[in-house]
Amino acid sequence: MTNCEDDLLVSRAGKGEHAAFEVLVNRHLDAVLGFAERMIGTRADAEDIAQDTFAKAWQQARRWKPGQAQYRTWLFQLAMNLIRDRWRKQRPSEPLDDTIADTQATPDSQLQSAAQAARVNAALQQLPERQRAAIILNHYHGLGNIETALAMDASVESVESLLGRARRSLRQSLNSERV
Repeated sequence: MTNCEDDLLVSRAGKGEHAAFEVLVNRHLDAVLGFAERMIGTRADAEDIAQDTFAKAWQQARRWKPGQAQYRTWLFQLAMNLIRDRWRKQRPSEPLDDTIADTQATPDSQLQSAAQAARVNAALQQLPERQRAAIILNHYHGLGNIETALAMDASVESVESLLGRARRSLRQSLNSERV
């Protein structure tokens, strides 16, 4: 997958070509869904956010300007705006459980992995919104600081500061649980 391929597909989708947009959805759905789930904490709400994100992306495909940002980064920005809108109405209440079963692991190691994932997710949910978004985009989705800044509509310096504070908070939170 290249940015040029995404740009071409968005251009075709902007002209009403459903098949091109379907390729974009298939290519980026997991990333948008994963981001939304980590931000909100529930799978059902994340699915709603992902659906709304792609509905907006379809509606705005004609206005896409190649070269300003990667399409995936723009999708994260759309999702973040929808998440903020949802939070204005109501804060999420259920913690995230995204434990993935390892078929090769022993039951003890699966329990340990699940417990560790639950601790990390609980610590993530305690972070302020912008710090959580920066960590999720940067670490879980592999966006660089510049892309993270674009997705969050923030400066690179702000993102670097958010990442530093988030890492310190997570480290402190996770280390205090061990004691």
